[in-house]
Amino acid sequence: MIQTISVYGAGSWGTALALQLARNQIDVLLWDFNAQHIADYQRARENIHYLRGIPFPDNLRCTPHLDACLQHSQHQLIVVPSHGFRTLLEQLAPQLTAQHNIVWATKGLETGTGKLLHEVVNETVDNHIAYGLVSGPTFASEVASGLPTAMTVAATTPRLSQTIANAFHGDNFRVYTSTDIIGVELGGAIKNVLAIAAGISDGLGFGANARAAIITRGLAEIIRLGESMGAQSSTMMGLAGVGDLVLTCTDNQSRNRRLGLALGKGQDTATAIKDIGQAVEGAKSSHCIRLLAQRAGIEMPICFAVHRVVHENLDPKIAVKELLSRDISTEF
Repeated sequence: MIQTISVYGAGSWGTALALQLARNQIDVLLWDFNAQHIADYQRARENIHYLRGIPFPDNLRCTPHLDACLQHSQHQLIVVPSHGFRTLLEQLAPQLTAQHNIVWATKGLETGTGKLLHEVVNETVDNHIAYGLVSGPTFASEVASGLPTAMTVAATTPRLSQTIANAFHGDNFRVYTSTDIIGVELGGAIKNVLAIAAGISDGLGFGANARAAIITRGLAEIIRLGESMGAQSSTMMGLAGVGDLVLTCTDNQSRNRRLGLALGKGQDTATAIKDIGQAVEGAKSSHCIRLLAQRAGIEMPICFAVHRVVHENLDPKIAVKELLSRDISTEF
């Protein structure tokens, strides 16, 4: 049973997971790249920037010191944005031992390379260190508030997946285990891009029919790419796949959906992301997913269209017209 854990990344998601662990009587140390935010949170005893009004339990403490986190616990939970994932690992790596393990809740791929985050882990830390990730249909504010939630944990060893599941599992929080690291990673990354697509559709006023089509055909894109990379199709039909996809495509708590809504209403990408004020992983992941699909020879027309809208300033109306004008094909 975990008694202590260090959490890296004090945004809304990292803080929410730290709160859930602390509620389960685990001693949590919370760190962030932004030392001023950490000082603010420790003084206010809440995340005053992203989760106001939810007090920190006494067993959740904040620190700006990485050394303190590594000394605090053998369990390292990384919840920084994907663009900071490798940088943090490189800072941690010299002090990691075989007694440490790494778990992440970051959803996305490495910007530029298109690498899955477990590949980044394999390149930066000792191969004797066990690792895994948590994912699923979860909004930070609801987890932080203790509302009913379910998610999946996948790890390199059954022992680690069960240990992490036990740490999070509680009265209102159910955790399922998996061995499919690639499937859980891809589900958590691609759904963000598809949420942008759903937001664009709704921003254009296209209605519920179009949104349902995007979700359904988007799931087909996740499954195609996942199977080509060795993921299990059953993972895509679970919490980390269709569960997270439906959540982010249909609720405005999703930053990715909000980006899509803004683009559909005519706003440019940079302004929309600035207005959201937090990382929008789908905007970064769309480029990486296109790279993965091209390498695998997989068609992902919805994800490709999002990439063109976000990164090439394609008019969303033209993107939709091009999708609808594709040749008729069988559904499966």
